[in-house]
Amino acid sequence: MTSDHDVTIVGAGPVGLALAVSLARADLAVAIVDRNAISAGDFGSETSSDTRVYAVSPGSAEFLRSLGVWQRLPRERIEAIEAMEIFGDAQGRLSFSAYELGERALAWIVENRELNAALVAAIHTEPRIEVVAPNAPLAISWNADEAELRLADGRALKSRLIVGADGVYSWVRAQAGMTQEPRPYGQCAVVANFAIEHAHRGRAFQWFYDDDGVLAWLPLPGKNMSMVWSAPEALAAELLVAQPAKLAERVELNGGAALGKLEPTTPATSFPLVFLRLPTVIAHRLALVGDAAHGVHPLAGQGMNLGFGDAAALAATLRGRGAITDPGAPILLQSYVRRRAAAVLAMQAATDGLARLFRLSGPWMRALRNRGMSTVDALRPLKKLLAQPALR
Repeated sequence: MTSDHDVTIVGAGPVGLALAVSLARADLAVAIVDRNAISAGDFGSETSSDTRVYAVSPGSAEFLRSLGVWQRLPRERIEAIEAMEIFGDAQGRLSFSAYELGERALAWIVENRELNAALVAAIHTEPRIEVVAPNAPLAISWNADEAELRLADGRALKSRLIVGADGVYSWVRAQAGMTQEPRPYGQCAVVANFAIEHAHRGRAFQWFYDDDGVLAWLPLPGKNMSMVWSAPEALAAELLVAQPAKLAERVELNGGAALGKLEPTTPATSFPLVFLRLPTVIAHRLALVGDAAHGVHPLAGQGMNLGFGDAAALAATLRGRGAITDPGAPILLQSYVRRRAAAVLAMQAATDGLARLFRLSGPWMRALRNRGMSTVDALRPLKKLLAQPALR
């Protein structure tokens, strides 16, 4: 059995789902494939918060709004970051304010569960999207005019373009012969949620340590917060086996009790941190988006925003294809690369550079980086310039 589409997307995470909706709106026939079932679930059906959250930038929020997805998110499950306080490992300090930057918010904290539900609901309103899931992809073959994706159920999906949106260890990327592997940071992100004693007032906090990684507190609705501790592997293992009350004490202590006493509301979980930079994110009738195209350290919370930027750029390129009827045409794929290269490279350089900088030891290096933070904080125009990429 053979099906024909303009574009086949492998991977039904938030980036793949958003891309599918955007391409369907550009009048392209889209198949989205995932080995797991794609189900919207019930909005706001869970009383507890998801430990996996995203800091959605104003630019990403506008992209989701253009797809009708942002409007589907339950307002009571979204929290705006209106200010951010960043602390170095000595006396360095840097703050950002949405008001000073002329923004409604620096970002919005959105739970993975709610974002996925809104995106899945959106794809089911698009008649030009075929959902092929649960169905495991087995192999991809390419010829001059099309790509064929063979599936576990015996189907063969033919399309003019394959898009890999299947994560940092992308199966699609490997099928295309792109052999570069992610580079481990030697850290894991430990995540958990806590009830807080004092109201966060829309503030996020971040602490850089020379030996213990980076600790971030992100505001959740009500008197709650989400922790992301990018910790060395040994420390991460220690945090994961700690009793919940002991973990809360450790997190509270390391954050200087900025929000008072903490009470755990979820178990701690973790995921490994890796860096990925590819020589190219396109090949013959292939494009990569999201974590399949690049991996960044989560200290700036920009991984998902980069992915939404990819989806928006690829969709805009194909939507503006004019007389070019083939969505896999090399000139279109090269245009996609040009649209994204500078923004992705700049964010990777910034996040990777900061992660490395705070792992360098020595009193002179500690003094230098902390003085640098305080200097930037005092120069408002420079601070505004540095904040712009994270707002897109």
